[in-house]
Amino acid sequence: MSSTNQFDIIIVGGGPIGLACALEAKKAGLHYCILEKGCLTNSLYNYPINMTFFSTSEKLEIGGIPFVSNNIKPTRPEALEYYRRVATSNKVTIHLQEEVKFISPLDGKYQIITTKQTYVARFIVIATGFYDIPNKMNIPGEDLPKVVHYYKDPHFYAMQKVVVVGANNSAVDAALETWRKGATVSMVIREEGIGKRVKYWVKPDMENRIKEGSITAYTHSTLMAIRDKEVDIRTPDGIVTIENDYVIAMTGYQPDFNLLQATGIQLSNDEVLQPAYDPETMETNLPNIYLAGVVCGGMNTHVWFIENSRVHAEMIMKSVKKKAMGNRQ
Repeated sequence: MSSTNQFDIIIVGGGPIGLACALEAKKAGLHYCILEKGCLTNSLYNYPINMTFFSTSEKLEIGGIPFVSNNIKPTRPEALEYYRRVATSNKVTIHLQEEVKFISPLDGKYQIITTKQTYVARFIVIATGFYDIPNKMNIPGEDLPKVVHYYKDPHFYAMQKVVVVGANNSAVDAALETWRKGATVSMVIREEGIGKRVKYWVKPDMENRIKEGSITAYTHSTLMAIRDKEVDIRTPDGIVTIENDYVIAMTGYQPDFNLLQATGIQLSNDEVLQPAYDPETMETNLPNIYLAGVVCGGMNTHVWFIENSRVHAEMIMKSVKKKAMGNRQ
Protein backbone atom coordinates (compact mmCIF):
# COMPACT_ATOMS: atom_id res chain seq x y z
CA MET A 1 0.00 0.00 0.00
CA SER A 2 1.20 3.51 -0.80
CA SER A 3 2.52 5.48 2.16
CA THR A 4 0.24 8.31 1.06
CA ASN A 5 -2.71 6.22 2.24
CA GLN A 6 -1.29 5.60 5.72
CA PHE A 7 -2.20 7.99 8.50
CA ASP A 8 -1.98 8.34 12.24
CA ILE A 9 -5.69 9.07 12.32
CA ILE A 10 -8.62 8.90 9.91
CA ILE A 11 -11.67 11.06 10.62
CA VAL A 12 -14.90 9.77 9.11
CA GLY A 13 -17.22 12.71 8.43
CA GLY A 14 -16.48 16.21 7.14
CA GLY A 15 -19.03 18.17 9.15
CA PRO A 16 -18.23 20.87 11.73
CA ILE A 17 -17.17 18.32 14.38
CA GLY A 18 -15.07 16.35 11.90
CA LEU A 19 -13.36 19.61 10.95
CA ALA A 20 -12.84 20.44 14.63
CA CYS A 21 -11.16 17.04 15.09
CA ALA A 22 -8.92 17.72 12.09
CA LEU A 23 -7.83 21.08 13.49
CA GLU A 24 -6.98 19.46 16.83
CA ALA A 25 -5.13 16.61 15.09
CA LYS A 26 -3.10 19.13 13.11
CA LYS A 27 -2.31 21.05 16.30
CA ALA A 28 -1.15 17.79 17.92
CA GLY A 29 1.21 17.11 15.02
CA LEU A 30 -0.71 14.03 13.87
CA HIS A 31 -0.84 12.85 10.25
CA TYR A 32 -4.59 12.88 9.58
CA CYS A 33 -7.19 12.78 6.82
CA ILE A 34 -10.95 13.40 6.75
CA LEU A 35 -13.08 11.11 4.59
CA GLU A 36 -16.48 12.60 3.69
CA LYS A 37 -19.05 10.80 1.56
CA GLY A 38 -20.68 14.00 0.31
CA CYS A 39 -19.67 17.62 0.00
CA LEU A 40 -17.97 19.67 2.70
CA THR A 41 -20.31 19.94 5.72
CA ASN A 42 -22.76 17.77 3.80
CA SER A 43 -25.48 17.86 6.48
CA LEU A 44 -25.50 21.65 6.62
CA TYR A 45 -25.66 21.76 2.83
CA ASN A 46 -28.86 19.68 2.98
CA TYR A 47 -30.52 22.00 5.49
CA PRO A 48 -33.40 24.17 4.22
CA ILE A 49 -32.13 27.10 2.16
CA ASN A 50 -33.62 29.76 4.45
CA MET A 51 -32.73 28.09 7.75
CA THR A 52 -31.56 30.19 10.69
CA PHE A 53 -29.62 28.46 13.46
CA PHE A 54 -30.95 28.34 17.01
CA SER A 55 -27.41 28.94 18.29
CA THR A 56 -25.48 32.18 18.13
CA SER A 57 -22.45 32.31 15.84
CA GLU A 58 -19.82 32.12 18.60
CA LYS A 59 -21.29 28.80 19.76
CA LEU A 60 -20.74 27.34 16.28
CA GLU A 61 -17.07 28.32 16.16
CA ILE A 62 -14.42 25.62 15.94
CA GLY A 63 -10.68 25.72 16.46
CA GLY A 64 -10.88 29.13 18.12
CA ILE A 65 -11.59 30.74 14.72
CA PRO A 66 -14.14 33.61 14.99
CA PHE A 67 -17.46 33.22 13.19
CA VAL A 68 -18.83 36.64 12.25
CA SER A 69 -22.44 36.74 11.04
CA ASN A 70 -24.75 39.57 10.03
CA ASN A 71 -27.15 38.82 12.87
CA ILE A 72 -26.81 37.15 16.27
CA LYS A 73 -28.11 33.87 14.86
CA PRO A 74 -26.37 32.89 11.62
CA THR A 75 -28.01 31.48 8.52
CA ARG A 76 -27.23 28.33 6.56
CA PRO A 77 -25.26 30.19 3.83
CA GLU A 78 -23.18 31.97 6.48
CA ALA A 79 -22.37 28.67 8.20
CA LEU A 80 -21.42 27.00 4.91
CA GLU A 81 -19.10 29.90 4.11
CA TYR A 82 -17.57 29.90 7.60
CA TYR A 83 -16.74 26.18 7.66
CA ARG A 84 -15.45 26.31 4.07
CA ARG A 85 -13.10 29.12 4.98
CA VAL A 86 -11.99 27.27 8.11
CA ALA A 87 -11.16 24.22 5.96
CA THR A 88 -9.37 26.10 3.18
CA SER A 89 -7.45 28.62 5.29
CA ASN A 90 -6.14 25.82 7.49
CA LYS A 91 -5.39 23.61 4.47
CA VAL A 92 -7.35 20.77 6.05
CA THR A 93 -6.62 17.38 4.46
CA ILE A 94 -10.03 16.13 3.35
CA HIS A 95 -11.20 13.72 0.66
CA LEU A 96 -14.72 14.61 -0.45
CA GLN A 97 -17.31 12.49 -2.26
CA GLU A 98 -15.65 9.38 -0.82
CA GLU A 99 -17.78 7.09 1.35
CA VAL A 100 -16.32 4.76 3.98
CA LYS A 101 -17.73 1.27 3.40
CA PHE A 102 -15.78 -0.95 5.82
CA ILE A 103 -13.50 -0.59 8.82
CA SER A 104 -11.62 -3.67 10.02
CA PRO A 105 -8.59 -4.50 12.24
CA LEU A 106 -5.25 -4.95 10.48
CA ASP A 107 -1.97 -5.74 12.29
CA GLY A 108 -2.71 -3.60 15.34
CA LYS A 109 -4.15 -0.81 13.20
CA TYR A 110 -7.31 -0.40 11.14
CA GLN A 111 -7.99 -0.77 7.45
CA ILE A 112 -10.53 1.66 6.01
CA ILE A 113 -12.06 0.74 2.66
CA THR A 114 -13.89 3.49 0.79
CA THR A 115 -15.68 3.76 -2.52
CA LYS A 116 -12.39 4.91 -4.05
CA GLN A 117 -9.42 3.39 -2.23
CA THR A 118 -8.04 1.77 0.92
CA TYR A 119 -6.38 3.44 3.93
CA VAL A 120 -4.59 2.30 7.06
CA ALA A 121 -4.59 4.21 10.34
CA ARG A 122 -3.89 3.48 13.98
CA PHE A 123 -6.70 5.74 15.20
CA ILE A 124 -10.17 6.45 13.84
CA VAL A 125 -12.73 9.11 14.73
CA ILE A 126 -16.31 8.55 13.59
CA ALA A 127 -18.08 11.91 13.34
CA THR A 128 -20.77 11.01 10.84
CA GLY A 129 -23.67 13.00 12.30
CA PHE A 130 -27.24 11.87 11.77
CA TYR A 131 -28.77 13.76 8.85
CA ASP A 132 -28.11 11.20 6.11
CA ILE A 133 -30.77 8.59 6.92
CA PRO A 134 -34.40 9.73 7.39
CA ASN A 135 -36.76 7.93 9.75
CA LYS A 136 -39.31 6.29 7.49
CA MET A 137 -43.06 6.27 8.18
CA ASN A 138 -43.39 2.79 6.64
CA ILE A 139 -46.78 3.47 5.09
CA PRO A 140 -48.24 2.80 1.63
CA GLY A 141 -47.18 5.43 -0.90
CA GLU A 142 -44.13 6.68 0.98
CA ASP A 143 -41.96 5.88 -2.02
CA LEU A 144 -43.99 8.10 -4.38
CA PRO A 145 -42.03 10.98 -5.99
CA LYS A 146 -44.34 13.48 -4.27
CA VAL A 147 -42.91 12.52 -0.85
CA VAL A 148 -39.71 14.14 0.44
CA HIS A 149 -37.82 13.72 3.70
CA TYR A 150 -35.62 16.74 3.03
CA TYR A 151 -37.20 20.18 2.67
CA LYS A 152 -35.19 22.78 0.76
CA ASP A 153 -37.06 25.68 -0.83
CA PRO A 154 -40.66 26.90 -0.30
CA HIS A 155 -41.22 28.37 -3.79
CA PHE A 156 -41.50 24.89 -5.31
CA TYR A 157 -44.71 24.34 -3.33
CA ALA A 158 -46.46 27.58 -4.30
CA MET A 159 -50.20 27.06 -4.92
CA GLN A 160 -49.94 23.34 -4.05
CA LYS A 161 -51.74 21.28 -1.43
CA VAL A 162 -49.03 20.28 1.04
CA VAL A 163 -49.05 17.92 4.01
CA VAL A 164 -46.25 18.41 6.53
CA VAL A 165 -45.62 15.49 8.90
CA GLY A 166 -44.07 16.41 12.24
CA ALA A 167 -44.14 19.22 14.79
CA ASN A 168 -40.55 20.18 15.53
CA ASN A 169 -38.32 22.87 14.01
CA SER A 170 -37.96 21.39 10.52
CA ALA A 171 -41.69 20.73 10.20
CA VAL A 172 -42.68 24.15 11.52
CA ASP A 173 -40.25 25.94 9.19
CA ALA A 174 -41.56 23.96 6.20
CA ALA A 175 -45.20 24.62 7.11
CA LEU A 176 -44.77 28.36 7.63
CA GLU A 177 -42.54 28.97 4.62
CA THR A 178 -44.65 27.01 2.14
CA TRP A 179 -47.84 28.62 3.48
CA ARG A 180 -46.30 32.07 2.97
CA LYS A 181 -45.58 31.11 -0.65
CA GLY A 182 -49.25 30.35 -1.23
CA ALA A 183 -49.48 26.64 -0.44
CA THR A 184 -52.49 25.11 1.28
CA VAL A 185 -50.84 23.49 4.28
CA SER A 186 -52.02 20.72 6.60
CA MET A 187 -49.88 19.39 9.45
CA VAL A 188 -50.07 15.85 10.81
CA ILE A 189 -48.87 15.82 14.43
CA ARG A 190 -48.60 12.78 16.70
CA GLU A 191 -48.76 14.77 19.95
CA GLU A 192 -50.93 17.52 21.42
CA GLY A 193 -49.36 20.33 19.45
CA ILE A 194 -46.15 22.03 18.36
CA GLY A 195 -42.95 20.57 19.83
CA LYS A 196 -41.40 22.10 22.94
CA ARG A 197 -38.01 22.46 21.27
CA VAL A 198 -39.33 24.68 18.45
CA LYS A 199 -37.39 27.97 18.22
CA TYR A 200 -38.94 30.41 20.66
CA TRP A 201 -39.32 33.18 18.08
CA VAL A 202 -41.10 30.84 15.64
CA LYS A 203 -43.44 28.95 18.01
CA PRO A 204 -46.00 31.79 18.53
CA ASP A 205 -46.14 32.41 14.77
CA MET A 206 -46.93 28.75 14.11
CA GLU A 207 -49.51 28.49 16.88
CA ASN A 208 -51.27 31.64 15.72
CA ARG A 209 -51.50 30.37 12.14
CA ILE A 210 -53.12 27.18 13.43
CA LYS A 211 -55.44 29.08 15.76
CA GLU A 212 -56.70 31.37 13.01
CA GLY A 213 -57.17 28.42 10.63
CA SER A 214 -54.59 29.49 8.06
CA ILE A 215 -52.82 26.16 8.56
CA THR A 216 -54.80 23.05 9.47
CA ALA A 217 -53.30 20.90 12.22
CA TYR A 218 -54.40 17.30 12.79
CA THR A 219 -53.15 16.59 16.32
CA HIS A 220 -52.95 13.16 17.96
CA SER A 221 -52.92 11.93 14.38
CA THR A 222 -50.78 9.90 11.98
CA LEU A 223 -50.48 9.68 8.24
CA MET A 224 -51.88 6.31 7.10
CA ALA A 225 -51.52 6.21 3.32
CA ILE A 226 -50.35 8.38 0.44
CA ARG A 227 -51.75 8.32 -3.10
CA ASP A 228 -51.14 10.45 -6.19
CA LYS A 229 -53.78 13.06 -5.39
CA GLU A 230 -54.81 12.43 -1.79
CA VAL A 231 -53.73 11.12 1.62
CA ASP A 232 -55.44 9.31 4.50
CA ILE A 233 -54.94 10.62 8.03
CA ARG A 234 -55.88 8.66 11.15
CA THR A 235 -57.34 11.17 13.62
CA PRO A 236 -59.11 10.78 17.00
CA ASP A 237 -62.39 11.24 15.09
CA GLY A 238 -61.63 8.57 12.50
CA ILE A 239 -59.90 8.44 9.13
CA VAL A 240 -59.85 11.70 7.17
CA THR A 241 -59.02 11.80 3.44
CA ILE A 242 -57.83 15.11 1.98
CA GLU A 243 -56.59 16.25 -1.43
CA ASN A 244 -52.81 16.45 -1.64
CA ASP A 245 -50.04 17.30 -4.09
CA TYR A 246 -46.93 16.89 -1.90
CA VAL A 247 -45.93 15.37 1.44
CA ILE A 248 -43.02 16.85 3.36
CA ALA A 249 -42.17 14.19 5.95
CA MET A 250 -40.13 15.87 8.69
CA THR A 251 -39.97 12.68 10.75
CA GLY A 252 -36.39 13.05 11.91
CA TYR A 253 -33.14 11.33 11.00
CA GLN A 254 -30.77 8.75 12.45
CA PRO A 255 -27.06 7.95 12.46
CA ASP A 256 -25.58 5.30 10.17
CA PHE A 257 -25.99 2.39 12.57
CA ASN A 258 -24.95 -0.05 9.84
CA LEU A 259 -21.41 1.35 9.78
CA LEU A 260 -21.19 1.36 13.58
CA GLN A 261 -22.43 -2.22 13.91
CA ALA A 262 -20.36 -3.56 11.03
CA THR A 263 -17.28 -2.00 12.62
CA GLY A 264 -18.06 -3.74 15.92
CA ILE A 265 -19.15 -0.79 18.05
CA GLN A 266 -21.63 -1.90 20.71
CA LEU A 267 -25.10 -0.31 20.72
CA SER A 268 -27.44 -0.17 23.71
CA ASN A 269 -30.12 -2.88 23.93
CA ASP A 270 -33.07 -0.49 23.65
CA GLU A 271 -34.73 1.84 21.17
CA VAL A 272 -32.05 4.52 21.68
CA LEU A 273 -29.27 2.34 20.18
CA GLN A 274 -26.66 4.49 21.90
CA PRO A 275 -23.08 3.56 20.94
CA ALA A 276 -20.72 2.55 23.75
CA TYR A 277 -17.97 5.08 24.53
CA ASP A 278 -15.94 6.44 27.43
CA PRO A 279 -17.31 9.92 28.27
CA GLU A 280 -13.84 11.01 29.43
CA THR A 281 -12.02 10.17 26.19
CA MET A 282 -14.83 9.38 23.67
CA GLU A 283 -13.14 6.03 22.94
CA THR A 284 -15.55 3.23 22.01
CA ASN A 285 -15.43 -0.43 23.08
CA LEU A 286 -12.96 -0.87 20.21
CA PRO A 287 -9.43 0.32 21.06
CA ASN A 288 -8.38 3.51 19.27
CA ILE A 289 -11.79 4.09 17.64
CA TYR A 290 -13.51 7.24 18.92
CA LEU A 291 -16.89 8.92 18.45
CA ALA A 292 -17.53 12.66 18.14
CA GLY A 293 -20.63 14.77 17.79
CA VAL A 294 -24.28 13.87 17.46
CA VAL A 295 -23.59 10.22 16.59
CA CYS A 296 -22.83 9.68 20.30
CA GLY A 297 -26.52 9.99 21.18
CA GLY A 298 -27.82 7.20 18.97
CA MET A 299 -31.50 7.81 18.22
CA ASN A 300 -31.51 10.70 20.72
CA THR A 301 -30.33 13.09 18.04
CA HIS A 302 -31.35 16.17 20.07
CA VAL A 303 -28.74 15.58 22.82
CA TRP A 304 -25.57 16.63 21.00
CA PHE A 305 -25.15 19.75 18.87
CA ILE A 306 -22.20 21.64 17.42
CA GLU A 307 -21.97 23.90 20.47
CA ASN A 308 -21.80 21.16 23.12
CA SER A 309 -19.81 18.56 21.14
CA ARG A 310 -17.00 20.81 19.89
CA VAL A 311 -15.14 19.79 23.03
CA HIS A 312 -15.08 16.16 21.82
CA ALA A 313 -12.27 17.09 19.43
CA GLU A 314 -9.97 18.21 22.25
CA MET A 315 -10.88 15.21 24.43
CA ILE A 316 -10.15 12.75 21.62
CA MET A 317 -6.87 14.29 20.52
CA LYS A 318 -5.65 14.46 24.12
CA SER A 319 -6.22 10.70 24.41
CA VAL A 320 -4.76 9.97 20.96
CA LYS A 321 -1.67 12.07 21.57
CA LYS A 322 -1.08 10.38 24.93
CA LYS A 323 -1.29 6.94 23.30
CA ALA A 324 0.83 7.95 20.33
CA MET A 325 3.55 9.43 22.55
CA GLY A 326 3.49 6.33 24.76
CA ASN A 327 4.02 4.16 21.71
CA ARG A 328 7.11 6.10 20.68
CA GLN A 329 8.80 5.81 24.06
